[in-house]
Amino acid sequence: MNLRENVPLAPLTTLGIGGPARYFGQARTTTDLVEMITWARNHRLPFFLLGGGSNLVFDDTGFPGLVIALAMKGIEYRQNNQNRDVEVTAAAGELWDDFVAEAVARNLAGIECLSGIPGLVGAAPIQNIGAYGQEVSQTITEVEILNLETMQVESWDNARCAFAYRDSVFKGAWRDRAVVLSVRFNLRRNGKATVTYPDLTKRLPKDASVAKARAAVLIVRGEKSMLADPTDPNARSCGSFFTNPILDPEAYAAFQTRCREPHPAYAQDDGRVKLSAAWLIDHSGFKKGLVRGGVGLSQKHCLALINRGSGSSAEVIALKNEIQDGVLQRFGVRLEPEPLILAGREKP
Repeated sequence: MNLRENVPLAPLTTLGIGGPARYFGQARTTTDLVEMITWARNHRLPFFLLGGGSNLVFDDTGFPGLVIALAMKGIEYRQNNQNRDVEVTAAAGELWDDFVAEAVARNLAGIECLSGIPGLVGAAPIQNIGAYGQEVSQTITEVEILNLETMQVESWDNARCAFAYRDSVFKGAWRDRAVVLSVRFNLRRNGKATVTYPDLTKRLPKDASVAKARAAVLIVRGEKSMLADPTDPNARSCGSFFTNPILDPEAYAAFQTRCREPHPAYAQDDGRVKLSAAWLIDHSGFKKGLVRGGVGLSQKHCLALINRGSGSSAEVIALKNEIQDGVLQRFGVRLEPEPLILAGREKP
């Protein structure tokens, strides 16, 4: 087991904020992972599992225990003999967009609209990542985890993961109780791309190939600075900082009494209504390019909080709280942050 001390965390995140980890190690195998967790527990130290660092806010003071970077690799493809589908198992440490790119190159459909999302495969089921008409839960069949209570490896099917909008059991009841080791997907061989989102329908025919869909998604994300591009100052972010709120009928009726102007609203199958967090932020007075010291809002997209180069976690938390308060006061809707925040004191 190889551990290092006082390793800077800011370079390991897309936001570029965070002090050093007291101890740091890379887990390339499940055995490595178990050994490091056991070591931290024996030394009565907290530990944190680090993926791609794309949906995370570390504190300026760093992390007082052991940060374990998940580095397990490997992708396996298996043809389903009963149909034209292909079962694909990817290790948690694989880069998500590299995995998508390879699936598209093999003409496998189901995750093409999730192109350009930074981070690792292991984070995909935790966040139930989604974009441009697709959610990863639509293709996941099984998630292999390390149960941190028993320290045994388990395989969970899709239903047990309790997927919901940008949510799963791993963010709820099993938060801090399980580590994703690998994910199994069911992808369609020679399938057509999902072209339903407005940003794509105006660029692509409904029968577009997965390759053309991926290319279009990368263009759209690039126009919004939603790609991991070290040369783009607007990309120094966690991506979308807030989830789109979903209101029950009573809450939506209350919202409508406050909002008399036309607004984007999307009816859900369960009767609830999804609103646009970006629209709410913009119409609460928080415009693209807003500056608050060393942080601010992207010049391309008001849903992205950016590090302007000298930002601190305290400034990120302050701006997050300011936006939440502003939207709540204007529309009576509380926005929920999408990233995991390990910094400062945020409002309950």
